[in-house]
Amino acid sequence: MKKGLISGLGCGAIAAIAIGIFIVISILFGMNFNNKAVALEENVGEAWGNVQTSYQRRNDLIGNLVNTVKGAADFERKTLTEVIEARAKATSISIDPNNITPEQLAQYNQVQGGLSGALKSLLVTVERYPELKSNQNFLKLQDELTSTENTIQTARTRYNEAIKPYNIHIKTFPNSLLAGILNFDSKPYFDSESGAEQPVDVEFDFN
Repeated sequence: MKKGLISGLGCGAIAAIAIGIFIVISILFGMNFNNKAVALEENVGEAWGNVQTSYQRRNDLIGNLVNTVKGAADFERKTLTEVIEARAKATSISIDPNNITPEQLAQYNQVQGGLSGALKSLLVTVERYPELKSNQNFLKLQDELTSTENTIQTARTRYNEAIKPYNIHIKTFPNSLLAGILNFDSKPYFDSESGAEQPVDVEFDFN
């Protein structure tokens, strides 16, 4: 009976059924790949948003710090100018996490590292101004900067942790075949600039 049924269907019908099954499986596989890639990419976007929020918080605190320091008599204007200019560069870069490139991330690291260096110079210079070291507003900003530096480090780490499963998902065969078709590109890891793994030293010696 089964033989007769198969014979009745003919080779063409069997081939059509096989092709139909293959198409259905392919569609389901593609949907599963796409949905998971989208979810993982959303995680990366959220993690990058936390990185930017942390850096923006630091930029805001530095702006307040600069305004406080400006009130000190005869404070070195060159040091202040360097911080102001570095802060302007750091806030001028906007990155779309869905289209982030290694070059963009390197540029972002560079300007943030430049701001870190300028801030360190400012805090070293403050050592020569006792009135600033006893300024309650300045001390409050010092504590908040320390906390923010730790938050930035955590945000960078979590960003890299979010990227790993996404990159593995789109690079693993046969997912890699669909990744190119659906425009899912691998994303660069956050490589900190030299010395960035250490928070900015904002402790003062009151002795």
